[in-house]
Amino acid sequence: MLKDLIADNFGEAQDLNCAEKILYGANKVYRLGLPDESLKIAAGFGGGMGIENVCGALTASIMVLSKLAVVSHAHENGRIKQLAQDFFTAYQHEMSNIDCTTLKKNYRNDEEKCKHVIMKAAEILDKLVTKEKLVKI
Repeated sequence: MLKDLIADNFGEAQDLNCAEKILYGANKVYRLGLPDESLKIAAGFGGGMGIENVCGALTASIMVLSKLAVVSHAHENGRIKQLAQDFFTAYQHEMSNIDCTTLKKNYRNDEEKCKHVIMKAAEILDKLVTKEKLVKI
């Protein structure tokens, strides 16, 4: 699924940032149907929105969950709020943090850059999407 795509260096040749790798990859794997033009929305979320705040791989994961779970708007049934909470709780449990500065300090290296951080987001997203039956795979 998405984790496997990221493990195979998806987005490296195009120099995609962390948020772009998750959204573009999810679009492909989960068949989101987002046109190329719409994928640009992830660009500004890389590097923790450019200020090393919440990791872009995580914010893009919430974009993916929103696309899969929301019919018309967030407040229609509260499902996206719970999915976002579940995602962030799982990521925090696995990686001990969600902010870009700390994640980069703990996991980034010159060879693989933030690959481990992005793969963990993809892994948790895959699990949540499967558990909640958000796509047929």
